[in-house]
Amino acid sequence: MAENTENSAVQETEEEITSYTTETNAGAGTGTSQIAPGYGTGRRKESVARVRLTPGTGKWTINGHTLEEYFPSRLHQREVNSPIVLLKLEGKFDINVLVEGGGTTGQSGAIRLGVARALNAIDRDANRAALKKAGFLTRDARAVERKKAGLHKARRAPQFSKR
Repeated sequence: MAENTENSAVQETEEEITSYTTETNAGAGTGTSQIAPGYGTGRRKESVARVRLTPGTGKWTINGHTLEEYFPSRLHQREVNSPIVLLKLEGKFDINVLVEGGGTTGQSGAIRLGVARALNAIDRDANRAALKKAGFLTRDARAVERKKAGLHKARRAPQFSKR
């Protein structure tokens, strides 16, 4: 009898777990994602961004500044916000970011990766396929090439004189 109640308890917990997710990835990108806290780290060039998502109203805080103050360029604002727009989750999360190192382009790329990883951690079943297809979960490994001995820069050689 005790074994029978254990099996029913296991079945109930399995039903509870699957009750909030979709059976297929057809719902990916339709805003049916779970709303829960999440964390993600993003890196790009020399920048490192630590991103924390909490259920809220869509307020951005980047190193104590708003999104518009920290990134005056609309291009960087759009890049940082693109994973949330893709999944149609605008206004569902408050985003708190600590970012350091690099310049504005590297920082915006790091934040985008951190936001995408946080959304992926929140609801992998609903979000992963759309984020992966858009390329938001892939780290851009391009970095500045080091300077070599005997050259002016990484590849720029001194001018050659035949005579």
